[in-house]
Amino acid sequence: MATQQAMSLVEHDDDGVDPAFRADVLEGLSQGQKAIPARWLYDAAGSQLFEDITQVEEYYPTRCEREILTNCTSDLAELIGPGRAVVEFGSGSSVKTPLLLNAIDPAAYVPLDIAGDFLRAAAADLGRKFPDLPIFPLEADFMKAVKLPADVTAMPKLGFFPGSTIGNMVARSAVDLLRSMRETLGSDSCLLIGMDLIKDAKVLEAAYDDAAGVTAEFNRNLARRINRELDGSIPVDMLKHRAIWNDTFARIEMHLEAQGDLRFEVSGHDFTMQEGETIHTENSHKFDRRSQSTLLLAGGWTPKARWTDSKGQFSLILADATIARNAP
Repeated sequence: MATQQAMSLVEHDDDGVDPAFRADVLEGLSQGQKAIPARWLYDAAGSQLFEDITQVEEYYPTRCEREILTNCTSDLAELIGPGRAVVEFGSGSSVKTPLLLNAIDPAAYVPLDIAGDFLRAAAADLGRKFPDLPIFPLEADFMKAVKLPADVTAMPKLGFFPGSTIGNMVARSAVDLLRSMRETLGSDSCLLIGMDLIKDAKVLEAAYDDAAGVTAEFNRNLARRINRELDGSIPVDMLKHRAIWNDTFARIEMHLEAQGDLRFEVSGHDFTMQEGETIHTENSHKFDRRSQSTLLLAGGWTPKARWTDSKGQFSLILADATIARNAP
C-alpha cells in the first residue's frame, strides 16, 4: 500500500491561521512573565531549523538516541513483537524511525505532526524506504487525544515519542499528554519514549546555545512566525536568545530577551517589553530514574525496560499501558 495522503485535524480560520496559535500568543504576551508554548516553535521553518540543531556538535540527544536504537534492536523485537501500528507523536523528519521499523516489523505507521508540509515530505521520504508499509500521515496537535485512521483502529499499537519532547512540558502538562496518548493508543498499547538525563549544567547549556547560533535562530523564528502569521511587528533583531539551567526545576529554559525597550503589535493588540524582559519560549526538563518512573506512572504507563547510551547521557524507555486496578 502506498503512503496515504495526509489527513488534517488542525483547524484554521478564514485567513489560514490556527486559532489556537493566535490565542496562545495573545494570552502569553499579556502575562507578567511573557511565555508562549514551545509547540509553536515548529512551523515549517522551525522544524527544519530543529533538524539542523540535531546536527551541531553540542547537541547530543539525537546521536545518543540513534546509538540506543541501533544497539537495542533485538531487545525491541522481543519486547514489542511484530504486527503493531507505530504511532509517532511529533514525527518531524522521522530520521530515527527507520531504525525502529526495521527492528519490529510493524503492520502500519502513523506519523503525527502539527507542521503539515514538513509531515508530508517526511512521510513521502519514508514511503520510498518502506514501499510495502502502509503509512497514514496525520496533521494533528498531539497534545490532545487524536482519532486515528480507521485502517489502524483494530491493530495493537506502539506509541513512539523520541527525542526529549516530553521534557518541554511542566509536570502537569506532561501527565496530561501521557494520558491523552494512552487514550489515543488504547489499553493494550505500549509506548517507547525518549527522556534526557540530568548532567553537568555546562553540557546542557551548550547543547541549547550552540556556537554556530542555530538554536538562537530556531528560537527567534518564533517571533518571525508571529510577525508573518499574526500581523506582528516584533523587532526580531532586538531579541537575544538565552539558554539557562534552572536547577530548582531541573530544566533548561529558553528565553527571548529584549535588548532595549520595545513596543510592537500582534493581531491588532499592543504590547511592550522593557530592556532585559524576556519571552519564555521553551523548557527542556531533565530526569533521573525515579522522576522518569513517577511521570510515566502518573500518566498511565508502567515502565517495562530502559536503555541508555554508552555515556549515560540519554535514555529510552519502553512502557506498557497501566492496567486499571483498585489496589493501593
